Parts: sequence; C-alpha cells; structure tokens
Amino acid sequence: MIKKAIIPAAGYGTRGLPITKVVPKELFPIGVKPAIHYVVEEALASGIEEILFVVSQSKNLIANYFDRSLELEAFLEKKQSTHLLEKNKIPDIHIQYIRQPYARGLGDAILLGKNFVGNDPFAVLLPDEVIFNNKTNGLKQLIKVYEKQKKSVLGLYEVEKHLLSNYGVVESRKIEKKISKIVNIVEKPQKNPPSNLAVIGRYIFNPSIFSYIEGLTPGVGKEIQLTDAINEMMKAESFFGTTIVGDRFDISRFEEFLAANQYIQPFME
Repeated sequence: MIKKAIIPAAGYGTRGLPITKVVPKELFPIGVKPAIHYVVEEALASGIEEILFVVSQSKNLIANYFDRSLELEAFLEKKQSTHLLEKNKIPDIHIQYIRQPYARGLGDAILLGKNFVGNDPFAVLLPDEVIFNNKTNGLKQLIKVYEKQKKSVLGLYEVEKHLLSNYGVVESRKIEKKISKIVNIVEKPQKNPPSNLAVIGRYIFNPSIFSYIEGLTPGVGKEIQLTDAINEMMKAESFFGTTIVGDRFDISRFEEFLAANQYIQPFME
C-alpha cells in the first residue's frame, strides 16, 4: 500500500506574478478552499497517512494554513459558531515540512524526501493541479495500477497540442484501456511531441528513483529534471502510465484557475 506522499511546493510561481510574490500559487482559492487543500484531501482519501511538503523560505503561509489557530477556535466557540468550527477543520493527516533552499527543479525537490520515504513506494502530487471526479480521484487511479503492476506509475492526461510544450510528453504503448507502458518522455518538447499525452501532477514511484535523481546533471532550464531520472530508470525498470479520468485544472494558468472556480461553483450552492 502507498502510505507516504511528497508534495513539492517550493517553486517561484512565476506564471502567477505579481500576486505570487506574496501569495503562494498553492493557496490560490478554488471556492473557499485553496488548491493545496483539495490535493491533501485527495491524498487522504487515497489512503496516504504521511505527507512531506517541500517548501521554500517564502512559503510559510502553507504551514500556517495547515496549522490550528487556537485563537480563532476559541473565538468561534465563544460565539457558538459550531458550523464555522467545522468548516475550519484541517485534513486529519500527519504533515512534515522540509525546505528547498533554491528552486533547482522537481527532481531536486523530490530528492529532499529520500529520508522521509525510506524503502517504501510513495506518491508525488503537484499542488497546482487539481482533479475532480465524483466516483474516484486522480491518485486512486494510479494506485490501482501500481497494486497490479508493482512498478512506478505516471498520471497522464490528453492535452491540446499548443500546450504540450509546458509538460513532459510520453511515448507509450497501450496495454489496456487507459493503461500504457511508457517507452520515453520528452521534457517540454518545442516541436514534434511524441504524443498528446502529458505527464501531469500525479506520480507513484518505487524508491529506486532516488538513485537515478542523484546521478543527474542539470538539464532543461538548468534544473534537475525528474523526467531525466525517469528516462534513466526506464532502462532498468518498467514504467506504466494511466490516463486519468476526471476534470483536471492547472491553476498556475489563469484561465484554468478561473475554470476551476466555475466548475466548483454549483457544488457550493
């Protein structure tokens, strides 16, 4: 079973400037909850028991959000606002934090979780991507594949051609409906992407991924690219991908942030 998850949240959020100078993009609201709250709820609903947040020095607001506010609780109790106390509850899950001193890429952020993970398979969830599905969730779909294959699994999503240059894009061989064996990944292809299947913000890895990250030199954008580690790992181990079913929003893109709020609105009425 997958019991541990890493949530990298140390990036600068440059696509969200200027607001991300002071408000982490992970705290952008979808309805009345920040995006990262939905991602933590997804992890909890998938059986995750421990989460490691990788944050930067400027992301203290994330830790504050997931901490109890005893002063606020006391105020609401005094006002007998029990419905607001219920609304203010944070997900009941064990959370740890580690700082990434400099944003050197997703691979570097995940490597900081090596001691936290130990020898266990683990999940990675990117907190600027939210997935809505009334019957299941994104991570559960990956876990189902992992439990069958016992190999690392990537979350895939069909993305419009003009957006593929923002993602890692896979070359794969379909083995079942919605499930593929990954052959290759190209990081942010500027032309001739191998498919329209992008790797989105859900992963399950066997812990051997760390040894491949440790052997990397900086790649695209002079960062330690997780994609490079996956390609190296695939030379020795099989990798699978599952095309996630659900409505997925990348809230670092302004139009998708707005779309996520429009999507969630009927559920709040």
